[in-house]
Amino acid sequence: MEPVEAQEGPSLLSDAERQRFEQLVVPHLDSAHNLARWLLRSESDAQDVAQEALLRALRFFPGFHGGDPRAWLLKIVRNASYTWLESHRRAELSEEFDEERHGEPAASPEAQAIARAERERLRDALEQLPTRFREVLVLRELEGCSYKEIADITAVPLGTVMSSLARARRRLQRILIGPAREETPHEL
Repeated sequence: MEPVEAQEGPSLLSDAERQRFEQLVVPHLDSAHNLARWLLRSESDAQDVAQEALLRALRFFPGFHGGDPRAWLLKIVRNASYTWLESHRRAELSEEFDEERHGEPAASPEAQAIARAERERLRDALEQLPTRFREVLVLRELEGCSYKEIADITAVPLGTVMSSLARARRRLQRILIGPAREETPHEL
């Protein structure tokens, strides 16, 4: 995701605040986009929402007085994503996320095909999870947020975060193992 271009007209921040914003918040744009992408299931919608969230962060940055800027930005992205979901009320979004461009190429065509199939299987399994479960898994496993950061971002108690993660992992595991059990030949 590209940083916000300077707009004509009065600046929202002083030069010092703008530099502080660029140092604290801008390095987390990829995480912001990633969270929006997994919550919205659409690359183009994620770009729009992440951009909207960045504008909100810019507008409210003078009120940011410390703490974790990454968690602060991700909370704004989360809120913007849920606002977007509520306003659009779409059950399924159609555009798929291309995991291939984020992975390292495998050594052989066979290994590449296996890796691609596994990525697709995991992506499809994640897509089957309810948004709340997908959210905590993305924050923990893909973004590396601590339980406390996830609690701050989602505004839920720490215990709820831990139990949600446990349930999300179990559900993801059931989704992933389910087809494998069907393919395993039964012994006589």
